[in-house]
Amino acid sequence: MKQTDLGLDLSKRRTRKMALLELMDSVVPWPELVAMLTAVAPVKPTGRPPFAHETMLRLHLLQQLFGLSDLAMEEALFETPLYRDFAGMDANARLPDRVSIFRFRHLLEKHHLAQQFFDTVNAMLKARGLMLHSGTVIDATIIAAPSSTKNNSGKRDPEMHQTKKGNQWYHGMKGHAGVDADSGLVHSVATTAANAHDVTQASELLHGEEPDVFADSGYRSVEKLEEIQAK
Repeated sequence: MKQTDLGLDLSKRRTRKMALLELMDSVVPWPELVAMLTAVAPVKPTGRPPFAHETMLRLHLLQQLFGLSDLAMEEALFETPLYRDFAGMDANARLPDRVSIFRFRHLLEKHHLAQQFFDTVNAMLKARGLMLHSGTVIDATIIAAPSSTKNNSGKRDPEMHQTKKGNQWYHGMKGHAGVDADSGLVHSVATTAANAHDVTQASELLHGEEPDVFADSGYRSVEKLEEIQAK
């Protein structure tokens, strides 16, 4: 007996990844973000037609969601119809390669657009009453990088340092986040070298309106900091 005889058409199964991308497609304020991109990188009427800003932005979001390198993102576009559908691309059309993806990411970095995107999304969430400000959970995580990686001058990235967690040494940076305790939405982020103590970024992660703050022992004595007392 075939699976189709039992009413099990697995080709139309709605996966968790599909559900996530459908959610992102509906909640991300694409027109506002694309307008920011157009302001700093207007479309040129001459030369080879560039990929649409929204297409590249959607690919960038896919990279962040699934931890894909530029090469992995390029290959995934050929292999995964779901990703092409999310980006609004046809498999028979010209697809962005790793160089295009790399250049777009550096465009965002050059104009500090990631923070602007983050602020725009948070403003939308607040306007819709989704960011409740009932309390804030703060925490940090190490973003490890190969310790042997060096730049063209033969030096390591000065923004990265070593730190020890437990009995393990790590080289890289540290990501700090402030999360709305009720909704689980991130409302503030900060990055430092890996050796920076968690508590040093506590004031950057609080908006000042929360009645309660939740943190682990890495933030012990945080209430003694002047910037925290001010908030």
